[in-house]
Parts: sequence; structure tokens; C-alpha cells
Amino acid sequence: MPASQHTVAGTVLTMPVKIRKANQHMAMFSVDADASQQIIDYSGLHVCRYLPGRAVVILMLMHYVDGDLGQYHEYGTNVMVNPPGSNVSGPRALQSAAAFIHHLPVDQAFTLEAGQTIWGYPKVMADFTVRECDQFGFDVSIDGRLVAGMEFRPGLPMPSALTSRKQVFRTYSYRDGVTRETPAEMSLTDVRYRLGGARVWLGDHPYAKELASLGLPKRALVSGSVGNVQMSFGDAQVLR
Repeated sequence: MPASQHTVAGTVLTMPVKIRKANQHMAMFSVDADASQQIIDYSGLHVCRYLPGRAVVILMLMHYVDGDLGQYHEYGTNVMVNPPGSNVSGPRALQSAAAFIHHLPVDQAFTLEAGQTIWGYPKVMADFTVRECDQFGFDVSIDGRLVAGMEFRPGLPMPSALTSRKQVFRTYSYRDGVTRETPAEMSLTDVRYRLGGARVWLGDHPYAKELASLGLPKRALVSGSVGNVQMSFGDAQVLR
């Protein structure tokens, strides 16, 4: 069958959309499961309770350098959820969990429109300040109000044999009353991880208040960076 196509701002995108080079900084946090569930109840999905009363939220900055959607920065608040129909819990539940994209500010209009219309991602326009001096850090603001800032200490390099294999994953999104699942593939090189290693601060934007309701800022379980991310995204599938 012919590949599907989408027209965004006069540009035709042929699926899958490809990201040829990006870099990433992320931190994973253990948060209250009931509070996490409350903020994503609108999606109809259920948080992954990897420990009794605990869920996982990942805060992430992506810098897309070369890809079909152009160059841009993107901040994500990702809540780990069970696949629809699954109520598995416990540490092994994270192996099958996937990210529900709750916040996704970006700084370019083209990727905003593409993300909203093709995948139903909650993209909004934002401003980013990125610092790459002694420690990598960034701030993200919307309409002049700070959402969050993060600073990362360098991690330890991971063996390429463990990280360079192509990974198949999915993300979930919700927009205009519709929950969607998007399939994707990813490969990583120049990967670093460490325990803790990330400092977070919050502003006064409503997004920041949601993060505070989860108990942030707090110590990260683990943080990491990826020097080169390659990805491809297929068409979203409507779940409900």
C-alpha cells in the first residue's frame, strides 16, 4: 500500500516521519501514583504503578537538529502508563509501560502544527533558554511564565552494544476528546546515565503547579543524556 501523507503548512510529509539527528537530556522521578493518575484521568489511561502507590514521570528536553520537522527544542512531561486493557503492577510492569505525553512545549510553529494534527500531541509554543557551560541546563517558559528549569551533571558512558540496537516503542496522546497511540522506532549513540544527577526548579505557570502536585522538585531516580538520537514516527492510531 502507498505510504500515507499529511500536508502541514503547505509541506507534504510522507510517513513515517524521520528524525536523523537529535540530542536528549532526561530525568526519571518516582512520584505519587494517585496524584499522577489525577492529572491524566482525561486520557482514559492508567498510570503504571511500579511500586505500591508510586508511578514514574520523566522530564525531558529534546533538541531536534536534522529531521523532517525541522530544527527545534521540545520539553516533555511523560507519565508512564500501562497499555490499554492492562492493569499489571510491580517492578516488571515498567517493561511493558509506555509514555503518555502530558506536556509538550516546542519553539517552532511547523512542528507544533504537525504534532497537533498528525499525532494529537499537546504541543504549545514556548521559549527555551539552554545553557551548555560547566553543566547542561535549560529553562522553558510559556507566555513569559516559567514552567520549569533543569540542570544535569554528566553521566557515565554506556557500552554501545547495549544502547545502539534499534528500539520499538509507542507513545500515547490525547487531543480534542481522542486518545491516540503512535508507533515509533529509535536508535541511540553516545548514551550516558547516572543515579540522581538532575536538579529541577519550578515556576508559576499552571504546568509548574501540576508538577508540584506530584511532589516535584525532588531527587531524580536516574538521569541521562544521549548525544545522537535517530527516530521514525508512524501514523497515530485512534484508541477511543
